[in-house]
Amino acid sequence: MKRKYFGTDGVRGQANTFPMTPDVALRLGAAAGRYFRQDKKEHRVIIGKDTRRSSYMFENALTAGFTSTGMDVYLLGPVPTPAVGVLTRSMRADVGVMISASHNSYLDNGIKFFGPDGFKLSDEVEMEIESFLDGEISYAQSQNIGKAKRIDDALGRYMEFAKSAFPRKKLLDGLKVVVDCANGAAYKAAPIVLWELGAEVIALGVNPNGYNINEGCGSTNPIMAASAVLKHGADVGICLDGDADRVILIDEKGQVADGDQLMGLIATQWASRGTLVKNTLVATVMSNMGLERHLNEHNIELIRTNVGDRYVVEAMRKFGYNLGGEQSGHIVMTDFVTTGDGLMAGLQFLNAMVDSGRPASDLIKVFEPMPQLLKNIHISPNTDPLENTNVQEAIREGEAMFGEHGRLLIRKSGTEPLIRVMGECEDPNLLSDVVMNVVDSVSKIT
Repeated sequence: MKRKYFGTDGVRGQANTFPMTPDVALRLGAAAGRYFRQDKKEHRVIIGKDTRRSSYMFENALTAGFTSTGMDVYLLGPVPTPAVGVLTRSMRADVGVMISASHNSYLDNGIKFFGPDGFKLSDEVEMEIESFLDGEISYAQSQNIGKAKRIDDALGRYMEFAKSAFPRKKLLDGLKVVVDCANGAAYKAAPIVLWELGAEVIALGVNPNGYNINEGCGSTNPIMAASAVLKHGADVGICLDGDADRVILIDEKGQVADGDQLMGLIATQWASRGTLVKNTLVATVMSNMGLERHLNEHNIELIRTNVGDRYVVEAMRKFGYNLGGEQSGHIVMTDFVTTGDGLMAGLQFLNAMVDSGRPASDLIKVFEPMPQLLKNIHISPNTDPLENTNVQEAIREGEAMFGEHGRLLIRKSGTEPLIRVMGECEDPNLLSDVVMNVVDSVSKIT
């Protein structure tokens, strides 16, 4: 069955454009309320949001939808996405909702759901909720309409939880840390947590105005943070995205490291301590082949999934693994959290710095990445160039040219109107030729 509303990470799109409209959000809340409503006295949902202007609109619409089906709504205010996963479970909610389009600009927004166990919903559950959206929704009787209430200490609960993952009796004294919060959901939490753990903190991206989330800052734009690290002589930079489930690191020399490098570091350290379950890391098809080679050298297995942290988590839960993530900076550590958590992953790196006494530059370059090239091509809505025979032929030619010396990955984005063309090859010139040939063939029909 083809999805009409849900993508790879909840429902996402441009605000006030289908499917991200207030009326869809209201019905989505009602549909989810119908699905999660059970035969018990109290039904509850928690709702968090990031700092986009439209998040307030969707918060109100979802609240109306959930309360119409008899569910009580607890509003958390602006909190990181992982906080919703944590609090859904700790507050014994039936469902948790995060309103965010993650690393996208303020023009977009999204709605992500978490089950009562704190994990994102499976494809099957999302499809069942979606089946209610265009049908009749059973509303509660007048006397059973739910109520809405703001939770004032939600952010404090999450901050204490985040600090609990850092080893007790260990502090960040003497470390100067630049943290870029992308004018997003962690603009309060991240600087406070780092300061309370003992660091000297230079905070960037902490003045949200509803429009500047991810704008020239954060994990997708680390240049400002890299400059700040050099300017202030900081020991390390931590760049989060708009909902703080991603992290990108910067060493004291201003060099940027992606999620693959951080996963490689954590995996090898956990393996050496005997805490990496089954000596296995779960990553996506986008992760660099250099990471795979590094892991093999340390007798660590790499399992790849489709793109999307939810698919990483599904594989981790299915087989019992405790570490996974994405090159983009989602780092999932199920010993601590149920989804990617940029702040807690950053704390793992800071812990490695404290333990080793080594500078970030010694730790941040775990392996030599294979040359990788990623190109994004904007496409018209409801089109799929990958079905075109000329594009398919260009892909086959590229794969043949790479042979065993590289790989080609082409996919349609599940969150944006893009075709992503990614190639890896030991020969940079061949890499460029193959990728650009595929890009040209896609561009001709978009």
